[in-house]
Amino acid sequence: MVKIIAGAAGGPKWLVLSHLDRLIFSSWLKTRASQAPVFLIGSSIGAWRFAAVSRRDPMTAIEKFQSAYLSQSYSSSPTPEDVTLEMTKAMNSFLDDRGIREILEHPYLRLNIMAVRCKGLVASDKKIPLMLGMAGAALSNTVRRNFLKSFFERTLFYDPRQIPPFFEMNGFPIQRTPLTHHNIRGALLASGSIPVVMLGVNDIPGTQAGTYRDGGIIDYHFDIPFMKKGEEGIVLFPHYTDRIIPGWLDKRLTWRKPMSSNMDHVLLVSPSKTFIDRLPFHKIPDREDFRRFQSRDKERVAYWNTVIRKSRRLGEEFLEVTQTGKIRELVKPVPVR
Repeated sequence: MVKIIAGAAGGPKWLVLSHLDRLIFSSWLKTRASQAPVFLIGSSIGAWRFAAVSRRDPMTAIEKFQSAYLSQSYSSSPTPEDVTLEMTKAMNSFLDDRGIREILEHPYLRLNIMAVRCKGLVASDKKIPLMLGMAGAALSNTVRRNFLKSFFERTLFYDPRQIPPFFEMNGFPIQRTPLTHHNIRGALLASGSIPVVMLGVNDIPGTQAGTYRDGGIIDYHFDIPFMKKGEEGIVLFPHYTDRIIPGWLDKRLTWRKPMSSNMDHVLLVSPSKTFIDRLPFHKIPDREDFRRFQSRDKERVAYWNTVIRKSRRLGEEFLEVTQTGKIRELVKPVPVR
């Protein structure tokens, strides 16, 4: 019944899903090879996770990506060039030319990547104009989410072998670009290029000229019509929280919730509050950890590895409740507007 799998942006938060990803893509979906395709849609780190699992050997690809991701190391004041270099290394750890071929020729997984093309000041990599542009975008978004269209254009990089069910997503102007050997690296890097923190990616092959950045700006956790009205199927959403935050700039806007109709097919799977409270520091990893553990990378990596080890229980429980049917007793409505 699973037709789509969604992956949210969120930086290091993805580490709590490490073993859930392994289970879903290495064993749980292994019977899908001769059935209908599964469409993957991810922004930022969600897209990177899905690129790794779309390799022929997903377990090895995830391990390589995870190892490179944990190994990031920065000075007390890293520049956007520094962070971009580290993230490029992480991408290259699991995405060589052979990997690109495997992704684009996968028998049943269809990778789709979200990014944004920037307009006006937010297209600049100069700190002051960019920050002014982002401040304007944040203020506009507070008034109305749709106002972000003055600053950003959605860009969907899609597997051209089959048009995905969400191809006609609405709400914002959108550019649709087929994924190819020539643009998949640029698309992935752009999808995770956080404004101010990283450099934008310019002139990706097959796209309109411009600067491309983090897809999570508009599609942080995805508030989109995943399927057309009347279509059947499940959108499986392995997530690190039980809250759906539409855009990156909505994180502090507690009233901003997804549209009810967009959640019709979504099955959200996330760690419980009890699970999170038992983790070190009573939280999942996040980008602030680079500041908390500044100049103490070994402590940060140890903490992140502890969360990864404990995430094994999430994978085990997911397998248990789906195989036994107990999942029916756990399902409850997603908060919507």
